[in-house]
Amino acid sequence: MNKKKLVRIVLTIVIIAAAGFAIGSVLVSNKKENEAKTAIVAQADGSVAVRVVEVKKQPLQQDFTANGNFIPSQQLNFSSENSGRVTQVLVDEGSRVSKGQTLAIIKADQLNVDVESAQAAYQVAQKDKERYENAFKTGGVTQQQVDQAILALSNAEAKLAQAKIKVGDTYVRSSINGIVNKRLIEPGAVVAPGTELFELVDVSRLKLQATVNEGQVAQLKEGDKVNIHVSVFPDKEFTGKVTFIAPKADATLSFPIEVELAANPGNLVKAGMYATAIFSFPSQAPVITIPRSSFVGSVSSNQLFVVGKDSSASLKKVIAGRVMGDQVEVLQGLSEGESVITSGQINLNDGTKVSIVK
Repeated sequence: MNKKKLVRIVLTIVIIAAAGFAIGSVLVSNKKENEAKTAIVAQADGSVAVRVVEVKKQPLQQDFTANGNFIPSQQLNFSSENSGRVTQVLVDEGSRVSKGQTLAIIKADQLNVDVESAQAAYQVAQKDKERYENAFKTGGVTQQQVDQAILALSNAEAKLAQAKIKVGDTYVRSSINGIVNKRLIEPGAVVAPGTELFELVDVSRLKLQATVNEGQVAQLKEGDKVNIHVSVFPDKEFTGKVTFIAPKADATLSFPIEVELAANPGNLVKAGMYATAIFSFPSQAPVITIPRSSFVGSVSSNQLFVVGKDSSASLKKVIAGRVMGDQVEVLQGLSEGESVITSGQINLNDGTKVSIVK
């Protein structure tokens, strides 16, 4: 072996030894660090970090607002009940009409012919009845024939009445007091049964239509007085009263309500305007409320954790009351001064040691 080759071998051995020493040093250092961390964990008490809120009574804020739009107290779409040609239209859009007033007339020539035919048939049936009754007295006809004549007269009378009603329907009359909001026909137009003729609205009384949630609807009753703020009249004050509360929630779990406007001087407020109903309630005795997040699972579970004197979690059964946003009223099960756990419940069991995060 020559001298150069021997030197290379020695250098290789030295490099390998140095690398092994460096790796060993790193491993020893990591081992010491891990042992230090383990020692720290071993010194801890194993408690679960939680946040808490102190139980105390406070006045319940029940005031709330609801937004909506005004609608007419009545709105009717009049449709034709017969076929025919419109001969006269007696009102225009914006006309005030009263109940029973004629709005339009539809040509009734064919219907008048039907009335005349029904009248003739009725007179014939009446004479037949009288003839059969006289013949029955002399034994010329049977009682059955007399009964059939009486029935025929009754049917003819019904058909005559029906024909007269149809003629009466050619006079389109209003069934409410209101205003013509839309006129959808002109003289000379041909209409069929179901053709829309007029849209009538009664704006003598306006109603604010809005929705409230389940917590709010529980505080309302029909007849409650309400302050109303109309967006386009910020300097004016309006009042009303609750006239309708839906007995069932809609698809969004909201409850439709209606508030009737008490007065509308100068008819300033129009149907369709945007407004806000302001519901105010008198102050009530303070009650216990806690965050909704305090409950295990959901409010319906009626279970939560409180911190005991030995810094351990204690599972409690309570009775929840009204839900108001992120706050829940507690009727029974809690006392003032207790600490209710509001976060970290997923890691808790009854008796688990806890540490409170300040």
